[in-house]
Amino acid sequence: MTRWVGTDGWEVEGIVLDGRPLLRVQHLGYLVAYCRNVGEVAQHLDLADLVEVVPLPHQSVRTGPLP
Repeated sequence: MTRWVGTDGWEVEGIVLDGRPLLRVQHLGYLVAYCRNVGEVAQHLDLADLVEVVPLPHQSVRTGPLP
C-alpha cells in the first residue's frame, strides 16, 4: 500500500485492518492513530509536510566497461 513520511518522524501508511481500509499514523515508530480518512489524519499532523514514498525499480550492478 501507499506510504507517506513527514518531518520530525511522522509516517502515514495505507493499510487494511479487519477488512477495512485505514490510514495508520505513527510518530517516531509509535502508533498514534488509525484514521478512516485524510481529515482525521490532519488532526494529528500538517498534511503539507508529507511526501509519498515511491519504490524505485531495482537495477543490478553492472561489472566491466559500458558498451
